[in-house]
Amino acid sequence: MVHTHLDGVLFSRMVYLGANLLSANVRVVDGLNVFPVPDGDTGTNMNLTFSSGVDELRRKESPRVADSAAALAKGLLMGARGNSGVILSQLFRGFSKAVNGKDEVNARQFADALKSGVDAAYQAVMKPVEGTILTVAREAAEMAVRAARTSDDIVSVMEKTYEQAQATLLRTPEMLPVLKEVGVVDSGGQGLLFIYEGFLRALRGEEQIESEEHAKPSVSPEELDKLISEQHNAQVHMKTEDIKHGYCTEFMVHVAHSTEPHKKPFSEVLFRGHLDTMGDSLLVVSDDEVVKVHIHAEHPGSVLQYAQQFGSLHRIKIENMREQHANILKAEEGKREAQAAAVALPADEQLPYGLIAVAAGEGIAKILRSMGVHVVIEGGQTMNPSTEDFMKAIAGLHAQHIIILPNNSNIIMAAQQAAELAEVPVSVVPTKSIPQGLAALLAFHADAEPAVNASAMAKAITQVKTGMVTHAVRDTQMGDVAIKEGDFIGMAEKEIVTAGPELLECAKTLLLGMADEDTEIITMFLGEGATEEQADALQEAVADAYPDAEVEIQFGGQPLYPFIFSVE
Repeated sequence: MVHTHLDGVLFSRMVYLGANLLSANVRVVDGLNVFPVPDGDTGTNMNLTFSSGVDELRRKESPRVADSAAALAKGLLMGARGNSGVILSQLFRGFSKAVNGKDEVNARQFADALKSGVDAAYQAVMKPVEGTILTVAREAAEMAVRAARTSDDIVSVMEKTYEQAQATLLRTPEMLPVLKEVGVVDSGGQGLLFIYEGFLRALRGEEQIESEEHAKPSVSPEELDKLISEQHNAQVHMKTEDIKHGYCTEFMVHVAHSTEPHKKPFSEVLFRGHLDTMGDSLLVVSDDEVVKVHIHAEHPGSVLQYAQQFGSLHRIKIENMREQHANILKAEEGKREAQAAAVALPADEQLPYGLIAVAAGEGIAKILRSMGVHVVIEGGQTMNPSTEDFMKAIAGLHAQHIIILPNNSNIIMAAQQAAELAEVPVSVVPTKSIPQGLAALLAFHADAEPAVNASAMAKAITQVKTGMVTHAVRDTQMGDVAIKEGDFIGMAEKEIVTAGPELLECAKTLLLGMADEDTEIITMFLGEGATEEQADALQEAVADAYPDAEVEIQFGGQPLYPFIFSVE
């Protein structure tokens, strides 16, 4: 079968078959991990993200490829879950922009659109890591562009694209040492490969996936792996005099149309490139009508003057970060308590802050609310909230500024994407665990400026260590630790440090290894599978080893992790 042009109907069939193939293999992608814990959710995140895109596409399917691609991109954007889901949404957001305005595309235009998707995905990740889904997508798109130079058949171009994605996936262990150590490939890339295989099958005329057995993985299960995502760190705490760009500047530009002939035509690439020379911490998000800008600049007036060439300015906010930073240093050391409890206000007034946090476990959710969190979104390692979940929570808060605590590294990107789309200012404090989230809340002050709070909370999360105990789901060897399926394993931050068949012994080894003579406070959160008797035994062990450390026991109720430890 030959296709020289791709319209909205054929594109939709490709998407539906890609979604079916990914859905049929969710357990394959989820079930194989670098770390042998029950947190393999790359497949789940990609599947939920892509399903959201499919739902929107079914509602707005069009004969025009531009309209169908736009519907898919919108659904993916709102449904994006986890880092893998956010990257997937950006791949097709860039694709949609490339085919905008077209009824159909030829082979070369199709290949260029795949490449545009890769460019958008790389822009979305602050520090791209090679050996992940990004690499698979990039090299596959580059092959598509080369193939389209010699063939006008979209089927042939997709075949070459798929073959290159396969080859790149098999090379990912050579790019990431952690993959090579365990002998697996990147599962985010494998998830994308399932989607591309569905695209190819649709172009060849296949209509559906008959069964999970029919949809065999392109590589053996032993070669699959979880996406190794780049974790985004908060800005490093520094001296006030070391701040290079002193003004946090935020504003929106309503891009001018023909009714304002004196305004220059807007190009996001040129606009972003020029602003990049005027400061740092730059964020530019745009659609057809509005451009949202965040930048740290030394001369905010020059930034605004430049931006005003392209349209009218709205919602301008300029904050002196040196002054804010000085206020942090002057704050009383003992003022470390949450002050964000909700206060009943008249309907026409707003809270100064709205706090959103992610957590799994009735007890942990109760603790977060007691510390002033207004909305607790249920989620965690194996249940990542989507961008839309965050958007709904933001919309439900009547607040001037929103702060989000993701409390999981795989949720940070979805939270950041929601922050970019929100109509109100949103700060995402990149908390990667419940202990970090609680430490951030203790550093929050309701009467402080947003930038001051963001800085103080980001600093606070570096002062706490997180430990977790969970079950191993397969045999493996991680460094010097031999692990058997069914063992309990103890992780300090993300490193596996101990494993064994007894929960109490594993927890004790982990906790005593994390603490030291300088430890002041240890908090234990009891989850499913842990008992008060075990917690008491751990408390006694800590008292014997570190008599000056204060130990608190809290009911967390979290699934999968019998114990979570916070060590300060």
